[in-house]
Amino acid sequence: MRLKSDFWVQAYIRQCNDAGHPAVLVRRGQADAGAIFIQLLRADGTTTLLGPAPAGLDATSTDRQFCVRADGAALDPPELSARMADELAFDRDLWIIEVEAREGFPCLDDSLVMPDT
Repeated sequence: MRLKSDFWVQAYIRQCNDAGHPAVLVRRGQADAGAIFIQLLRADGTTTLLGPAPAGLDATSTDRQFCVRADGAALDPPELSARMADELAFDRDLWIIEVEAREGFPCLDDSLVMPDT
């Protein structure tokens, strides 16, 4: 069984903060099963957006898996706002977490999947 979204988000934020990557909850979604998006703030002022892995990319049905969105492009603030507005128009129950991540993908370990290109 998959962890509820609210529990997963709380644990992830705590893990990031404990590892020295300040993380905050930007938007609270549906507690049981809301989709989770992670905004990784980069040193150059851009953001890398992570979202739920599409069906078929995730290895298991019980672990949360994420993939880089926007074709891996670094998004500036207006692009990020537009992208998240589109996501919210599609799903009002989503969660948004913001993490200071100068490089890499903090505290995601095996949760990051890359689509085959």
